[in-house]
Amino acid sequence: MKIIETSIKDIKIIQPQVFDDERGFFLESYRENWFRDNVANVSFVQDNHSKSSYGILRGLHYQIQQPQGKLVRVISGEAYDVAVDMRQSSSTFGQWEGILLSAENKRQLWVPPGFAHGFYVTSKSAEFVYKCTDYYAPEYEKSLLWNDTKLNIQWPIPASESPQLSPQLSAKDKAGLSFKDSEYFS
Repeated sequence: MKIIETSIKDIKIIQPQVFDDERGFFLESYRENWFRDNVANVSFVQDNHSKSSYGILRGLHYQIQQPQGKLVRVISGEAYDVAVDMRQSSSTFGQWEGILLSAENKRQLWVPPGFAHGFYVTSKSAEFVYKCTDYYAPEYEKSLLWNDTKLNIQWPIPASESPQLSPQLSAKDKAGLSFKDSEYFS
């Protein structure tokens, strides 16, 4: 596996080594000792799998208590994945990183605890699998407004669909708070 650095030093793109031949491919998606030595010294306690259709935007979510680090990847389709630094003590507080994850590029994104996370599906559908460092705790979950003007996230929404048509959002995500009104990590 290879690490690709991002503009936010704690967020890492992981490019697995893929072995292709006429039968298909093989890749190692996670190895605990390598991850601890090269990315973050964490333990994962929960694995999740979600499927979403084109134009769905999920997020930007975070848990103010029991914060979750997430190792995310797309195993079918493609999506634009975004992480926002919600840590007030960080030099990158309020900055975001976005990357296209797809079944084709097989990349993973490490989103540490203290970040809001979300994605926008750019293909007909996309399936996400991700590992979490803490358990889902809906009582602590917060939603950051996906189109907050201070953050100015450059979602890859086709010009023909914007601004008249916005992404499909859950009620929770429609009610997301602006960055300035959100709770932060210290």
